Amino acid sequence: MLGDLLSKKHTHFLLIVLCTLITFALQFNFRAFDDNRLTSWKWAFEDANMAWYLPVLLVVIFILYFLIKYSSARRGLFLTVFSFAASAAFWSTPEVIVDASRYFTQAKHLEVYGMGSFVREWGGSINAWTDMPLAPFLYGILFKFFGESRTVIQIFTSFLFSMTVLLTYLTGKRLWDKETGFFAGLLLLGIPYVFSQTPLMLVDVPTMFFLTLSVFTFICAIEKGGAWTFASAAAVFCAAFVKYSTWMMLSILPVIFIVYFLKKDGPEARKEILYRGLSIAAIAGVLIGIVIIYKYDVISGQMAFLREYQAPGLRRWGESFFSTFLFQVHPFITLAGLYSFYHAFRKRDLKFLIISWLIILIVAMQIKRSRYVLIAFPMLVLMASYGLQKIKEIEIKRFIASCIVASSLVVAVFAYQPFLQSMSLVNLKDAGGFLDSVKTERVEVYTTYSTGSIVNPAVAVPILDLFTEKNIAYHHDPDLTLPFEKIEKSPLRFTWEYKNPEYYLPDQSIKDGNSAVVVISNRPLRDVPDDILEKIKGYKAARVFSTSTGIFRYSPVVSVYQRDDTGKQ
Repeated sequence: MLGDLLSKKHTHFLLIVLCTLITFALQFNFRAFDDNRLTSWKWAFEDANMAWYLPVLLVVIFILYFLIKYSSARRGLFLTVFSFAASAAFWSTPEVIVDASRYFTQAKHLEVYGMGSFVREWGGSINAWTDMPLAPFLYGILFKFFGESRTVIQIFTSFLFSMTVLLTYLTGKRLWDKETGFFAGLLLLGIPYVFSQTPLMLVDVPTMFFLTLSVFTFICAIEKGGAWTFASAAAVFCAAFVKYSTWMMLSILPVIFIVYFLKKDGPEARKEILYRGLSIAAIAGVLIGIVIIYKYDVISGQMAFLREYQAPGLRRWGESFFSTFLFQVHPFITLAGLYSFYHAFRKRDLKFLIISWLIILIVAMQIKRSRYVLIAFPMLVLMASYGLQKIKEIEIKRFIASCIVASSLVVAVFAYQPFLQSMSLVNLKDAGGFLDSVKTERVEVYTTYSTGSIVNPAVAVPILDLFTEKNIAYHHDPDLTLPFEKIEKSPLRFTWEYKNPEYYLPDQSIKDGNSAVVVISNRPLRDVPDDILEKIKGYKAARVFSTSTGIFRYSPVVSVYQRDDTGKQ
């Protein structure tokens, strides 16, 4: 009898492994259909040999299976530690999205001038673009207390990611049971795209965290009231000022309220739910209203710009759902999520509307960019875990989860990470490290523009600053611009509205010889402009950083010059 049971279990394991390998093979062979703008499989696996990946995948599957199996007694701790460690493995990834320059300069303003100045100048001398202030405010506080270090930021974003995993677990546990929550937390690691975002100084991971925190605390407040009411209001306030997209996504909170209101029997119970919901709305509304009134001109201007520029741009800059849900998300998660609709309908489970709301909203509004869908991934994996609960055998569910997470980690570690490290923005990271090894007090930076680039090269300066401890003096060229009609609809239009922060203004010339000179250009610099040639008289080329994939139009090359009499250290 036991032998028959074991045989049946092993047969299921074998079938799951075969399905996992076949799925990976299909993704690999049809990678040309992945139109993701950052981690497309057609780029990441361009020169890959699938035969090498398959045995590695098998090994990782079985390691994870035993880790998951023996972590059941400490589910929350395991999810937190494992997710933090997994995201930390990607800290060597360079900043691969130029938006990081905005958040760095905003955070550095707080570091240099203080919190009061940040609050006053956000939207003024701090160019807010379409950003909300919370994430750069938190980054700036970290800079203020721990120093201007990218590692500090990465520890923070990895912490937020691990807390999102934990909150996903706790949300599933509160809505249904520990098992649903645990597998949901695990499956959030089954989305390889997430690992391309956790090491970056952006706002997407913080946004995902604060929205998930809002959902969890709101559920707790509706169920228990008390201190949870204030915690929920604070979480909603934070979510509202981390990114504009959360305003629409916070529509999940009225859905939660309606579900709990309808599930209560009797006027007294419903009255209590109503009181709790209105209390949260009142407290959060007052807090949010104060900020909106104080910064009304800035926020109203941003809202108008979002309608005129960002909303139409989403249609031009989008990716396909096919790419997001079959490549950037493991297909098993997507299939389990789709099945969960049927499972919930049969059970007449009203709570399922809570976790499915954001995905329904994304599909209905055709929000196709993976970075903008990221915010809803915790709800997607809750749906997938809910669908997996149809499987009664716990060992089978653990093994399926192991296959999903193993596939994600193998893709992220052995394909995405090497690809991201080969992108040209790594030149800024490498140049920053080299400058830290050079004996100089100051770095004088110049940028040049080349025809064909749609990125203002000045935007690379803050990213270089992020990777070096040297003081940077940037020589801004006010004549460096493009006709408005060329950048009006560009997703990189913000780079041409870049304002040179005062802390980069050179306070003296480089004639004392105690500076290195850096020239940032798009593509290798064949002919150095005359004005820069004049500045580097008596200097020699120390290093040129010119790594490039050849895929993207923006490909910054960093040339470092030193005086002949200083030499390299």
